[in-house]
Amino acid sequence: MKLNAIKEQDGATHKRKRVGRGIGSGRGKTSGSGHKGQKARSGVSINGFEGGQMPIHRRLPKRGFNNIFRKSYVEVNLGRLQSALDAGNLDKKKPINVAALVSAGVVSKPRDGVRVLANGTLKDKIEIHAVGASKAAVAAIEKAGGKIVIATDQPASGLEKR
Repeated sequence: MKLNAIKEQDGATHKRKRVGRGIGSGRGKTSGSGHKGQKARSGVSINGFEGGQMPIHRRLPKRGFNNIFRKSYVEVNLGRLQSALDAGNLDKKKPINVAALVSAGVVSKPRDGVRVLANGTLKDKIEIHAVGASKAAVAAIEKAGGKIVIATDQPASGLEKR
């Protein structure tokens, strides 16, 4: 493949519609907007407007619930940990925590903590600190001779019973 041979798929691009270029173009004079009225003007935003009647999206009740205290964890698979260990980005002798994972590039944002999942295989003996792990991940880490420390000191949400 050469750079001069690269071309778009058929139908991937469309020519720009040139409006207001004479009666013979088929899009002259009113440029496809009809005659006068709000829709013929620029800056029209009437989506959902029902002619002064209460719009349907305001007549219907709100549904559902968004928990503002929900935790968002980052999932890390054992295979990803092993590839970072093989590449030398993580040190086997030191405990692996969120800061080590971020500096190694395994995790981009720590969010509310790291959860270890069991996808892939782990060959090296490591100690990992996380906020959670699946049973299969704990078993695989212990089978490889390592240990996992689950952090129990979660930050308070402010909604404890008094």
